[in-house]
Amino acid sequence: MSKHNTIDSLGTLVQLRSTQVERLQRELASQEATRVRYQNNLQRLTSLAHGSGASGASVALAPALALNCGAYKQDVLALADSHRVDLQLHEANMAVAQRRVHEAWAKRELLGKVLERAQDALALDQERATRKREDDIATQSWMAGRAA
Repeated sequence: MSKHNTIDSLGTLVQLRSTQVERLQRELASQEATRVRYQNNLQRLTSLAHGSGASGASVALAPALALNCGAYKQDVLALADSHRVDLQLHEANMAVAQRRVHEAWAKRELLGKVLERAQDALALDQERATRKREDDIATQSWMAGRAA
């Protein structure tokens, strides 16, 4: 495979890796938005729980109403606990996604450096070939001048 083909192939790989990094970053941003929604919901549920039942009432409630408020508060607290568990699982998934972004970025950077080295090697080879041609022309010109 010629050096030009190698460089073209490496360029394509670098572009694909860049696309992969961008896709993973978009997914991570989406997961971050979901995490923020979880946190906002937890704050709202906590606020609902603290604002209901015995802690939220300023007057004594009838026994049936107090029982109803207590059940409501327990349900809200259970839902908040469920959201906390879901948030922890989501954050664990985010950590994995963050690691994948980092790994994809590292692979992309490595391929970028390989591409850069290949391009530098090709440029050096082209420069040497140009210098050799110029030297050959200069030698021929000098020999022609001596022969005349």
